[in-house]
Amino acid sequence: MSEVVLETQSLTRHFGGLAAVSNVSLQACHQQVHAVIGPNGAGKSTLINMLSGDLAPSAGKILFAGEDITGLPAHAISQRGIGRSYQKTNVFLAFSAFENCRLAAQSRLASSMRFFRSANTLTSVNEAASAALEAAGLATRADRLASHLSHGEQRQLEIAMTLATRPRVLLLDEPLAGMGADESQAMVALLQRLARTHAILLVEHDMDAVFSMADQLTVMVNGQVLASGTPADIRANRQVQIAYLGEEEQGAHPHD
Repeated sequence: MSEVVLETQSLTRHFGGLAAVSNVSLQACHQQVHAVIGPNGAGKSTLINMLSGDLAPSAGKILFAGEDITGLPAHAISQRGIGRSYQKTNVFLAFSAFENCRLAAQSRLASSMRFFRSANTLTSVNEAASAALEAAGLATRADRLASHLSHGEQRQLEIAMTLATRPRVLLLDEPLAGMGADESQAMVALLQRLARTHAILLVEHDMDAVFSMADQLTVMVNGQVLASGTPADIRANRQVQIAYLGEEEQGAHPHD
């Protein structure tokens, strides 16, 4: 059994009378990719927002390494070792790739608010930034402005910035969004490498990519878990097939 790093227990979020997420229980384990899939409006991004502290749950629990972190603000959750990327690329376009990662790494220092100290003197920060770029496959792009990187490289940079904070868990919201085939393949390969040393929980619409890299899948519909299991389990699940296709076709798969 892999070590459970992040867990939700009956996690729920209401917006007025609407339950955007209802009684969702799942686990993210070390050295595994857990993908959350489902139609638009299923509650996937709301789930990620609660896990990252961007949104407080209405009910239920979030446990990180056994600690109850339910309702903690985003900065406190990040400091504990949970890194997060967003649907829209979130990088500093006027800074180099290295400077973006250095800023992310510097946020981990107790002295990060000492603005008048040269960042170049922070050896551990610079090392963390370089290591993050290397892990994300951007070592040769370190000095390039983020605005001059391709869309796929900007997505890699966002993940590198997350890695620079030295997280144990990566929460990734549609990391393949807007990518072409080659960039998607490169991102899948990157995530498979990162899964060797992290727990990864991701939301993604690219079903071919999901089924190629996920160890576990959770399917959400209307804010609830419809099914959870291995890719083989999900492929064979009739409820999942019907939810995706809207009709009962024999032999259909959720990614058809």
